Amino acid sequence: MAINLTKGQKIDLRKSSGETLTNFCVGVNWGAIEKKTMFGLSKSVIDIDLDLSCILVDDQGNVSDHLYSPLYRVEVLQQFGLPKGKLLTSDGAMKHTGDDLEGDKGGDDGLDNEIITVDLSKINANVNQIFFFLNNAGNEDFAQIPYAKIRMYEGTPTRVQSVFADYNVSAEAQYAGKKSIIMGKLYKRNGEWKFSAIGDPTEDSFLGQTIHRIIKSYL
Repeated sequence: MAINLTKGQKIDLRKSSGETLTNFCVGVNWGAIEKKTMFGLSKSVIDIDLDLSCILVDDQGNVSDHLYSPLYRVEVLQQFGLPKGKLLTSDGAMKHTGDDLEGDKGGDDGLDNEIITVDLSKINANVNQIFFFLNNAGNEDFAQIPYAKIRMYEGTPTRVQSVFADYNVSAEAQYAGKKSIIMGKLYKRNGEWKFSAIGDPTEDSFLGQTIHRIIKSYL
């Protein structure tokens, strides 16, 4: 049975069988905003562009690698001292499926819109923290989105085998009016990886602000 995470909760990456979870997906699933027009004869659809990203931090507190959309403009990233976005870490241990600009239409299809696959056995040895965060690239806040869910599961981006843990963002009133969420982090303690559900909403309108916030306040 999946662990229903709450803000601030810390968990070991161990399955009910006692095995360590080393290969898994971190995914975010959300819906487009669908509104019925006058008399309910038709509906209008507003695309929702959320961006799942992560940064990898080494044991000296430096950002050593990253995953975020290559669609971010390089000149804007440079203002924050950040490199161009990419979808694969340098060690090949983590891969992003790419930017979803719309969200689900017509209801939840059961698959996540943006996913980062993780193989902890391949992570560079000097990395000891991996932060996952979500930025809203549109004008709507999280309270308007019909559903937004974060989960860790075994399987592939196109097939969910077994959900290990999930976090229902849309159920949290604190996310109303916010533009980004620092979701959680994988961290290494005594050679073993664990997960902490941070769940902190922010008013950051750009990914660069969120990364600077993590570096300043969460390391």
